Amino acid sequence: MEPRALPAARGPRIGSKNKTEVAAMMDDLRYPIGPFRYAGDGSPARRDQWIGEIAAAAGQLRAAVAGLSPAQLDTPYRPEGWTVRQVVHHLPDSHLNAYTRIKLALTEEEPTIKPYEEARWAELPDARTGPVEPSLALLEFLHQRWLLLLRSLRPADFSRRFRHPEHGRMFDLDEAVAMYAWHGKHHVAHVTSLRRRMGWE
Repeated sequence: MEPRALPAARGPRIGSKNKTEVAAMMDDLRYPIGPFRYAGDGSPARRDQWIGEIAAAAGQLRAAVAGLSPAQLDTPYRPEGWTVRQVVHHLPDSHLNAYTRIKLALTEEEPTIKPYEEARWAELPDARTGPVEPSLALLEFLHQRWLLLLRSLRPADFSRRFRHPEHGRMFDLDEAVAMYAWHGKHHVAHVTSLRRRMGWE
């Protein structure tokens, strides 16, 4: 979920802060709601919560960027991080991949999915400079279709799995749904926390 450093980004001078303080500050900016953690609790109530969070994500992202100027959209959410514009474009890129992985797991026996180079996708011209409205709309319509699928699944379907070769292990659909519920909130918080810090409220 995190990009490699982008050469165009400029971070603030850190002055007398020591390395530990700087690392703590950067972790806070990278993970404003904390890193993803999965406790293995795939209960019906938890699934409903995760699906509800996915349902809310597109509207929350649209609200987070409402009224931002082009210059504000091109502001990195943290030193050496993606710009707000890149964050917006990343979400449908990522969730399209997630939607496809879930479909593969439902229709094949423990398929090995194909990872993608998210940092490189974020550096393509459409992600660096493209208007955000197409990606906001894409996320909204993608989530409508994704929710139709998730809400139609039987409890046993959430135990189906895919293999992620970069992680070297299997993911069941409960964990995948939990991760992407977190993922939407994670990136929305990048934008909303930047707005607070910059006084763009």
